[in-house]
Amino acid sequence: MSVALRKQLELKRARHETSFGPFKLLHALPWLILAAAMRVIAFGGGAVAVPAIIIADIAVLLAFFATAQQSIEAAGGQSSLGELTLGEQFRLSFSILWRIALVMIAAALGTAAIGYGTSLHLMAGLDGMAFDQFTHPGRFWSAWIAALVLLMIVRAERDDGKIALFVAIGEFARRGLWLGAAVIVLGVVNVALAYGQEAVRSAIWSFWQTSAATQFTKNLIYFVFIFSFAMLRLWITLTILTLGLRQSYVRAD
Repeated sequence: MSVALRKQLELKRARHETSFGPFKLLHALPWLILAAAMRVIAFGGGAVAVPAIIIADIAVLLAFFATAQQSIEAAGGQSSLGELTLGEQFRLSFSILWRIALVMIAAALGTAAIGYGTSLHLMAGLDGMAFDQFTHPGRFWSAWIAALVLLMIVRAERDDGKIALFVAIGEFARRGLWLGAAVIVLGVVNVALAYGQEAVRSAIWSFWQTSAATQFTKNLIYFVFIFSFAMLRLWITLTILTLGLRQSYVRAD
């Protein structure tokens, strides 16, 4: 083996080793920060609300991609998501976004027609993959949306980037035993996370009211709180769904 080839192999091995470890959750952090900023802008209303929501959802999808690659590889699978350029990731995100948006719009309109009072919250299905949803049904809804997105990504890797919504829905139906169980478990975990996040939020609020700490320290604590739960929710989401998908493949063999 030549010296040059040995150095190349050592460099690849070093890159692989330093790509994971205790900081692997931080890969999604820049996109989550962008998503959080766009959510604040969207909550302010006005003409920029819809563009801000779109950018926030794309940022959540990019964070989902970053975490999905690691989750799939941790489960013993292979993923080419890390080989995509930023432009390819944006195109993939937008392709998924408008298809999932149609699903969310249809669900919101359908539930509104039967009198479900908080049907508009179903439009936060993508957002709820990383940030807390508004209702318990919404938390289960975000779990199913996440499963659908994962199936679309896995399918796109097989079909040279082609996104197929109805194929992914059919795939979910075929693997419904394990993936359905994973979605239910994830929904329950999302509910538990919501209660945990609310408890921590209340503690932080009390700290803000009583502590003599500087404003910078208070803001830093709140920053860590928001993004720690966002990254935790995203990682748990993909871990549960990836294990469910893996089991569906194993049981099908």
